[in-house]
Amino acid sequence: MKLRRQPAHHRGRGPGRLAALLLTLVVMLGLTGGTALAAPDGTNQAPPSAIRVPASAKDAVAQMQPSWNLGNTLDAIPNEDSWGNGQTSKATFEKIAKDGFRSVRIPVTWSDHQSTTAPYAIDATYMARVKQLADWAQDSGLYVVLNVHHDSWMWVSKMTTDHDNVVARFNSTWRQIAAAFRNEPRSLLFEGINEPQFDNATPAQKTEFLSELQLSFHSIVRSSGGANTNRMLSLTTQFGSGEQALMDDLYKTISSLNDRQLVAQVHFYSWYPFSVNVAGGTHYDDVAQKNLEDSFAAMHRTFVAKGIPLYIGEYGLLEYPNHFHPSRVERGEALKYYEHVGYGARRYGITTALWDPFSYLNRDTLEWRDPALFAAIKSSWTTRSGTASFDKVFVPKSSPVTAKSLTLNLNGTSLRGVWQGETRLLPGRDYTVSGTTLTFTAKALTHLVGNRAYGVNSTLQARFTSGVPWNIDIVTNDVPVLSDATGTTESFTVPTQYRGNDLATMHATYADGSNAGPTDWTPYQEFNKAFSPDYPNGTIILTPEFLKTLRDGEPATLVFHPYSGAKVTYHVTRSGNSVTGTVS
Repeated sequence: MKLRRQPAHHRGRGPGRLAALLLTLVVMLGLTGGTALAAPDGTNQAPPSAIRVPASAKDAVAQMQPSWNLGNTLDAIPNEDSWGNGQTSKATFEKIAKDGFRSVRIPVTWSDHQSTTAPYAIDATYMARVKQLADWAQDSGLYVVLNVHHDSWMWVSKMTTDHDNVVARFNSTWRQIAAAFRNEPRSLLFEGINEPQFDNATPAQKTEFLSELQLSFHSIVRSSGGANTNRMLSLTTQFGSGEQALMDDLYKTISSLNDRQLVAQVHFYSWYPFSVNVAGGTHYDDVAQKNLEDSFAAMHRTFVAKGIPLYIGEYGLLEYPNHFHPSRVERGEALKYYEHVGYGARRYGITTALWDPFSYLNRDTLEWRDPALFAAIKSSWTTRSGTASFDKVFVPKSSPVTAKSLTLNLNGTSLRGVWQGETRLLPGRDYTVSGTTLTFTAKALTHLVGNRAYGVNSTLQARFTSGVPWNIDIVTNDVPVLSDATGTTESFTVPTQYRGNDLATMHATYADGSNAGPTDWTPYQEFNKAFSPDYPNGTIILTPEFLKTLRDGEPATLVFHPYSGAKVTYHVTRSGNSVTGTVS
């Protein structure tokens, strides 16, 4: 997957040049010296693994759950530390294993470390570094999935117009990888190509091209000898998509190979509007939940039920978490998604690999950036957690305090009670429960909002019989207040008194009812792409990408929707490069 990079000032630093050279020398000696064991007939055998790998691929892939991606690292372009994650150490894998992961996917982009003409030789130092990381991970007790990653769009995608050279380079790449790793234990898996795609090709051509590459990958690895004769190999769909027709194509390819050590792979990033917050996808609602259920059920039906193990090589949300920009996805709604993924994996017998470009594990400190988020993800691996219809209760400052309700999503649990810190709220006095409706009394809320300053006044915890608690913020708010403004298509902000609100989405239309903005198929524009809240400075940023698409001289009506349910309308008009904004 091509994912966002960290801003430059967040990038880590690797070891010095001398240390790096010494490291390379050590690894190269290890590659050529003593990793293989000699059999009585003089051939090399795989060294013993730190992992007891079942003979059955289905059992082995089940044993790989849960999995984690070392993203934006060896797949970074051009070098390991180019995208901000520095130089990986063995401690990274030890941390991952200690915190409960059982496998790691190591995406590798080979392009900048390989000649572009025959024989397409891979730099020996780079191959040694890849092997070092794979060995460190296995020494830490982790299965490893090793692949060809961004090469998929860098040169493999040119197969339509440069077929012979692409195939020759792909085959050479895998011959070299297979030779370098032929004596690794079966705890190392190969993945032929990440999210394969083909430029300017018909659907039939795409199917044909991918099948050709996957059959060639399988043949090259199996014929390379050593442990590769029985190594688990992962084959994927076009783009890693879970679309049924593409999974059917993959099933045909796997079935034709008659090899019981093959693993199907797809990727899953939730229902797209929710994953990036566009088209009104502000909540993990019934549509988003159904998307997961339908997708996982189809994966199970197509592969798992037929004896083919399935590995979701990447899952997450496309734009959450991103600690360097305003959050597109509301936190509680994101937590519901991660809880559902963990449950779905267990329900449908699927192994899932969290895509982590930099968002979850801080590679410098080896600490989770958001420990509570990781705790929720970890809990989902083994049990269910209760949630609620939202993680905030809004108490308008301009109105008398009244009772407020949330709907509990018990997910098979039972509510134990509600706490504020270590103090347990009293049922009947502070809250009531009727079926799945949790209602906070006016008396309790009056206490919880205190002096009614805008924003979060207090935080409660709904605790259930299993899983992690559900945090509920008690928030004082009122309808936001906007002000007139002028600017240009390069720089325009709406002065905004948020008054305790967080922005959910922006609806943009013209007087004739047509949509305004770059995402012209929906009036609800994409968060952080067309607009973005700047809470510290009290503004809403309208991006150049949004402003430059506006019709000249034709006012657009913007409706901003906070999560509180309030609405506020604003009008913006572009005249050449000038922009004028007025309140409704």
